[in-house]
Amino acid sequence: MIPVRATGLLRDFAEAGVLEAADVHVALRLSQLGGEGAETVLLAAALAVRGVRTGSVCVDLATIAGSVLVDPDPDHPDPDDPDRDDPGAEPTPDPTGAVAPPLAWPETWDALQDSPLVAVGVDAPWRPLRLVHGLLYLDRYWQQEQLVRRELDQRAARPTPALDLSALPGLFPVPGPDRQRLAVAVAADRWVSVITGGPGTGKTHTVARLLALLLAQPGPTPRIALTAPTGKAAARLQESVQSQAAAVGLPLDLTASTLHRLLGWRPDSQSRFRHHAGNRLPYDVVVVDESSMVSLTLMARLLDAVRPTARLVLVGDPDQLTPVDAGAVLSDLVHRPAPTGAPVTAPSGIDPTELDLDGTERAQLGNGIVRLRVSHRYGHQIGALAEAIRTGDADATLGLLHDGGSLTLEPGFDALRTEVTATGVDMAAAASAGDAARAITLLGTHRLLCAHRTGPHGVTWWNEECSRWSGATGARWYAGQPLLITANDYENALHNGDTGVVVETPDGLQAAFARAGGIERIALSRLSSVVTAHALTVHRSQGSQYESVTLVLPPPTSPLLTRELFYTAITRASAHVRVIGSEESVRAAVGRQLVRASGLRRTSTG
Repeated sequence: MIPVRATGLLRDFAEAGVLEAADVHVALRLSQLGGEGAETVLLAAALAVRGVRTGSVCVDLATIAGSVLVDPDPDHPDPDDPDRDDPGAEPTPDPTGAVAPPLAWPETWDALQDSPLVAVGVDAPWRPLRLVHGLLYLDRYWQQEQLVRRELDQRAARPTPALDLSALPGLFPVPGPDRQRLAVAVAADRWVSVITGGPGTGKTHTVARLLALLLAQPGPTPRIALTAPTGKAAARLQESVQSQAAAVGLPLDLTASTLHRLLGWRPDSQSRFRHHAGNRLPYDVVVVDESSMVSLTLMARLLDAVRPTARLVLVGDPDQLTPVDAGAVLSDLVHRPAPTGAPVTAPSGIDPTELDLDGTERAQLGNGIVRLRVSHRYGHQIGALAEAIRTGDADATLGLLHDGGSLTLEPGFDALRTEVTATGVDMAAAASAGDAARAITLLGTHRLLCAHRTGPHGVTWWNEECSRWSGATGARWYAGQPLLITANDYENALHNGDTGVVVETPDGLQAAFARAGGIERIALSRLSSVVTAHALTVHRSQGSQYESVTLVLPPPTSPLLTRELFYTAITRASAHVRVIGSEESVRAAVGRQLVRASGLRRTSTG
């Protein structure tokens, strides 16, 4: 609903679906508090709020008019997605399918220079908005970005302690070029490092050997923290490191926690933690897995709390979907130029010329970044598809999907229905017989992924359809029902994103979940945040792996259809990928890269 007090540009942009009511409300409130009436300034303020809501840290005023896209096909509008009603006028087509609404954008943003709401420049006194080199921020996010920038640059400028790499050959006994070995050496030689790469490239395998190398250094035993942004990701990190502990000589009791728990979440504050610059974390090494999911706000809090003499190791895939909250820090760091004076060579004893590094990858060594490239999760076809999508090659993507084998592009749902039905029958049979292990194994054989939550291409609709195909009785609970935990459940040691299945037991129907030590059965009455999960959003699937994945692509006009979503979805599969949609949707997905406005990629905003 458009606020009744909205007039002029605010109303025009709200009616076109660019602004939501909350964006307009904030702009109008700032107008009251600051005594600002210029339409251009109020529109800019609303766009800054919109930017954060849609994941950007700031608004690039020079490009905003060409980057705002809406969906002209509002069938079954989704309140959770940025789909909007058609403004009624003839839109201007975008090459990727989405459209730029026909609006009268301001010819200049000069009014911001003299506005009482806007601090202009780095050193200007506080105001709710800040304009720096054409980027407009809500000041809170400007301060957070500056903190991240300052901490990274200061840590890069500090020399690291003497490093003994003599244990490295024993950690990687196989001869020949090995980027994992390079990644360990680079991470050990810097205060902040990034180990990146696609799924199955051995990132946590590398982390385990990095920790072993650091534990082998002379002096006091380093204190280690393993963490991730979600409980599910933290549990996977802990399980992976512990499974390799004996092989490389790590302590068997290494545990991982969420970032919020590590920092000391305070229930009386949504933005403050127990650990900060005045009360640093007591660790010498902090490893953050799934760093692509860490927002700017959380990264700022982390850097504020990590001791300057502690190594911070960020692990993740910058080509995957970005965080739900504002910022894409991992992607920014990977694409950020190295600070002046940063080393651009590998540590002594490591020759990067043997490792087939291109020019970009050599330059990234200056930021402590090493990208692992060889995936052990899937075969050549899925790997080639992932690389074609990652590099934006639509022709190669379509060619691979049409080649058959482990990849298929299908216009209809017959094959999907056959697979869902067969898997559902087998899972129901195993669950009815009380074979929880078999039912959970079947749960990982196939997963249907969607971009939207609702509508004909969304999770809600497809969960109902798959339930019908699987022969669900309509009961609240039934044997073989796939489950998704939607909020952390500390009482039952379940994490947001965990999946399980309903099975028959001597005590009636219960939920079964896979644990490191086997299968755990939990009474259904004890589950508070759980839904049926034949289908998942691509966001929900991050960090998971399935033998076969089916991705339902929305029409090419959907703003959610991006390269990052496509890449994330297909890299969940280990054996087979089925894409349901049109060639136009494939081209739209590959061609539309999700770029969140940020100043962090610039060497300086001073």
